[in-house]
Parts: sequence; C-alpha cells; structure tokens
Amino acid sequence: MAGCRGLCGVALAALWLAAAAVAAVPRGAQDDPDVIGVPNGGLRGAWAWQDRCPERTYATGFSIKLEAYRGIPDDTALNGIRLHCTPGSRGDRHEARTAESQSGRWGRWLEPAWCPEGTYLQRFSLRVEEPRPGLQDAMGATNVRFACSGGQNLEGRGLAWGEYGAWSPPCTKGLCGIQTKQEMALGPLSDDTALNDVRFFCCTH
Repeated sequence: MAGCRGLCGVALAALWLAAAAVAAVPRGAQDDPDVIGVPNGGLRGAWAWQDRCPERTYATGFSIKLEAYRGIPDDTALNGIRLHCTPGSRGDRHEARTAESQSGRWGRWLEPAWCPEGTYLQRFSLRVEEPRPGLQDAMGATNVRFACSGGQNLEGRGLAWGEYGAWSPPCTKGLCGIQTKQEMALGPLSDDTALNDVRFFCCTH
C-alpha cells in the first residue's frame, strides 16, 4: 500500500474532479435524444428503412393506415404511420409533405390529425396488443397517439384492443423522421400482425 500512496492520491483527485464536473451540469442541460421510442412495442417483424421530413420542415400532423376489425380469419389493425411535415412555425397544411417508413399491405389511410396552429408533434405513445397463447389472432400495434408542443394530445382512429404504454421522451424541436418495425405477410392461413413498433427521429433545426 505504501507504494500506492502517490498514485492513489492522483487517482482520487481525478475522480473528485470528474464528480464535480458532473455535478456542475444543470438539470435539463443535456441535448435532445436523436431518436425516441417506447418500451412496449411488439416483438414480431424487423426494422425497415428510415424516412425524414424534407429540409426546413417538421411534423405538425400524422395519419394512420388501418385495417378495420373483421373478426375472422385474421386482423392486423395498425399497418402504417405517416408524418405530415410543414415549413415554419405556422406551416400551411396545403404545403405539407409526408415522411413514411414501410407500411403493411392491409387497410386504408385515414384522414390526418393536426396539431393546433403554431405547434408540432413532440412525443408519442403506442397501443399494442400483447401476444396471446394458442391460435388466437394477434394484431401487434393497434393505435398511436401524439402530444403536441402546445399540450394537446392527438389520438389515431385505431382499434381498442391492447393497452397504451408509457409516453416516449419528448423531442423539444419536434419530430422529423420515422422508422417502423413491420412483420411481412406470412401467407394464407397465417397469423399476420403488420406494424409492431415505431420510433421517431428528433429535429435538429
């Protein structure tokens, strides 16, 4: 231990300085995450490609692709999510462009839902049906909701099966990109689920 005295003193001093530097960083000073997600996404499928809003735009609305409930022989519920991106803090909806990752083959696109003027999408929550044992029909993700920067929540017109999980962390500057986790069609007499999970990329401008 006697030979450690000088080296140990240097090491302890370095640790003290590192701890002091961490303590000096004020709460909330960390940068936004690059990508946000939720912990309750479905397990099936694989992550598809990323798509992003055009430059100088960010998401102020969204729409979903939904297969209406049929009961038999197979339901897939939520098949796709689109971001509707507009320029500026009061972007004209007529100028909106879309960002869309892979979508499932079933269902149809519903009308967009929009944040109030001057606000934008900031975080989200996903409704997912938990896997069921046996041969019962699984659906994966069934709906999605978003929180706008002004405090309003927007919910898709999806299905009621499953439960919403925790809200994602917020993107302070808004959402500018999307990536979906999709299960490809499995073929006749198979249990398809389509969209199982989604994550969004934070704006940097």
